Amino acid sequence: MGLLEKMRRVEESLTEPLGEYEEEATERAHEIFQIVGERVEVIRPSRVIFASVAVLLILSGMFIIGTWLVPYDRTSVDVVYLQGGTGHVVMVELDNKGSRSITDVSLDIRFLNDESIEIGRSSYTVDEIAAHTSIAGDQLELLINGASVWENYTIEIILEYTYGGDEYYERWTYNVGQWTMEMFTYDAPIHFF
Repeated sequence: MGLLEKMRRVEESLTEPLGEYEEEATERAHEIFQIVGERVEVIRPSRVIFASVAVLLILSGMFIIGTWLVPYDRTSVDVVYLQGGTGHVVMVELDNKGSRSITDVSLDIRFLNDESIEIGRSSYTVDEIAAHTSIAGDQLELLINGASVWENYTIEIILEYTYGGDEYYERWTYNVGQWTMEMFTYDAPIHFF
């Protein structure tokens, strides 16, 4: 049986009259096609735009609720290190990015040499830092005059605070001295509820 014979048989089967079942199926398919066509006519670009805006508003609302209403703690410390001809400067910014206040906050900045001997220290304590608030200023600066700028040092940051009745302790170290200016950020783990 060759290809031409197969094609002839297919053509002959198409010209035969449809059976009762096949006619019902064809009518049903035609009805479904009409229903789908009517539904497609109902969908207009203005409705699609309205639905998209509605979904965007719902997602934005969920984000706002997650940011402001769900209690979480997200504390970070930003550090800038500078060295110059007369010594070193360490500037710190304490940032409470969480949705609730943190209390009993204590931040220590230590400047250590290669042998872990403390060259300078600055301590800062505050009773409370409100949500979405950052603190920086003279109290969070450490000035080290007279230390050599040709050696490597270690900056140690110790942060203690209370959130939701639980006390947290974070300690970070960073080696400096390779560059005249260095910036880094330390993030404490996020705590929910």
